[in-house]
Amino acid sequence: MSSVFTKISNREIPGYIVAEDDNFIAFLDINPLAIGHTLVIPKNEVDYFFDIEDSSMAAMIVFAKRVASAIKKSTHCKRVGVAVIGFEVPHAHLHLVPMNSMGDINFANPKLKLSKEEFSHTLEAIKKNL
Repeated sequence: MSSVFTKISNREIPGYIVAEDDNFIAFLDINPLAIGHTLVIPKNEVDYFFDIEDSSMAAMIVFAKRVASAIKKSTHCKRVGVAVIGFEVPHAHLHLVPMNSMGDINFANPKLKLSKEEFSHTLEAIKKNL
């Protein structure tokens, strides 16, 4: 059965898609730690991040770097943190989280509740800076 991330990638369910190429897709996390929190996934469904082929992982990091740069410009954060956790969805993914302090990437923090308008505004701002 396809993961929820594969369903977003295949446009079977909606997602706020920030960037995409032939191999990877980035979309806003619907339970963000911060405005601009984005997930980057390989389109090829792999459960465990460290099972991704070396060449694909390298390409994924380069893809994520481009997205992180746009997030930083859009959210005016000091840094964009990267996290790999991998338990919540069985599909390898990177979290790109805008940060102004170390505590901003604590996944125990309450998640933001954003409106569709806030998600759409954030999406457009990031896409504009790609």
